Amino acid sequence: MAASARQTAALALAHALTAAERGLPVIPLSRTKLPALRSPHRGEHRAVPCRGECGRPGHGVHDATTDPAAVRALFAAAPWATGYGIACGRPPHRLIGVDLDVREDGTDGVAALDALAREHGFTVPPTVTVLTPGGGRHLWLAGPPGTVVPNSAGRLAPGVDVRGAGGYLVGPGSTTPRGTYRLAPATADLPPAPCPPGLLALLVPPDPPEPPDRPDRGRPPEGFSGEGLVHFVLASPRGQRNTRLFWAACRAYENGAPADLLTALTTAALTTGLEEPEIRATLASACAITARV
Repeated sequence: MAASARQTAALALAHALTAAERGLPVIPLSRTKLPALRSPHRGEHRAVPCRGECGRPGHGVHDATTDPAAVRALFAAAPWATGYGIACGRPPHRLIGVDLDVREDGTDGVAALDALAREHGFTVPPTVTVLTPGGGRHLWLAGPPGTVVPNSAGRLAPGVDVRGAGGYLVGPGSTTPRGTYRLAPATADLPPAPCPPGLLALLVPPDPPEPPDRPDRGRPPEGFSGEGLVHFVLASPRGQRNTRLFWAACRAYENGAPADLLTALTTAALTTGLEEPEIRATLASACAITARV
């Protein structure tokens, strides 16, 4: 490895360790901003819904840790890393990342967020702000306990992406072909500010419809968790997102529709890019169909 590459990797590790000291779980990233370690399950005939239970690295954001020894081990396994990702939604900060893009086509996420703030009556407080090589910025906000914020791209407004549970932010000090992510000087010593309630209301999934009362509808079968249904929705290719959500929701309602499963399906559907009204309508249809069975 060339000296400059070694220096870049060492610097990325140093920044990652600093973030871990602040309670922010981290993983190594490649120059493309993707997790640097490949899945240990690649090449297997069946998709393995593993989130690190196998004990091997390579599970993306599920590898994220604040333990210094574990961070060093991850970077040692990925000496080509040029940056690091910070897992969102994890205690103690329960980080919510608001990614504001500014592009040559006229998209201005900063202006779009300002417009949302005026429309919905909230103010974005001073908080950690990371300046991106493309001219945009990442705002770090802290979420409340018990609230799951899904990832989304452009759902709130063009140029406004959200990184929540299961997502990650590129950490300051990371290097990409376009440049280096860096902290805005005036915010470097700030903690992530609490997410304003008005903004949080826009970020959380809608409440799923309640299952109808039926005398034959009992508790979910023993061992039924619905995790496979959530993975099924998350893996939806474009063009099949609504169909997969409807199928999964029908299976959920047939098995008693646990509230946490309906919420997880809603979050998964939002993550795939479906809009809230469409999700609500699909869940309501599944609820009505299974009620007639």
